[in-house]
Amino acid sequence: MNRVNTQAIVLSRTDYGEADRILTFLTPDQGKVSAIAKGVRKQKSKLAGGIELFSVSEISYIVGRRDISTLISTRLIKHYGRIVKDIDRTNAAYELIKTINKATEDKPEESYFNLLRTLLESLDDDSIGLELIQAWAAAQLLRLGGHTPNLRTQHSGEKLLAGQTYDFNFDNMSFESGETVGAGQIKFLRLLFSENQPRTLQKVSGAGELAAQSRRLIQPMLQAYIRI
Repeated sequence: MNRVNTQAIVLSRTDYGEADRILTFLTPDQGKVSAIAKGVRKQKSKLAGGIELFSVSEISYIVGRRDISTLISTRLIKHYGRIVKDIDRTNAAYELIKTINKATEDKPEESYFNLLRTLLESLDDDSIGLELIQAWAAAQLLRLGGHTPNLRTQHSGEKLLAGQTYDFNFDNMSFESGETVGAGQIKFLRLLFSENQPRTLQKVSGAGELAAQSRRLIQPMLQAYIRI
């Protein structure tokens, strides 16, 4: 019997039979795990409290012979309960979880678990703008997938200059001479694609508007290069 203990975040859950539920978890060390929680929909289930949405939990499961393992214990570590008090943040959380689920293979690296945990932490903090969180999430998914745009030089190799404006070429993921994107937005894009977290980026002057502008650039990249 192969028993595994790990931390986990629920990606999806599906009712099964009269009282069971099949869940897909994202973990830091086991990739994505699908497990059946037997009897979890019964009122006195001991498993239910540790598999809340928008939470980080500790789970134990028995590895199944096929694709579905069996969940045997759960313990809630952190529940981000303020998310559900705002309908826009709740909807954003569902969409971001769905996107990460679609964008990851069965054995994603630990960085994806850390990304999702940071997203839940950020959505739980109403001092951080929702547009900023969404732009950062898209940028980080591109970065983890190896699709960071060229934010230092034009496609021709010339350095991007502070006093000039540019257009973005989605085909070669770089800037060229134009009129639509200024130096301030390019600087903010660099921050979005760095390892800075939303809480830090929120302190940038004009972060909300810069995030909205940046998201209009980043979202088409995400749809083109990441499987969502």
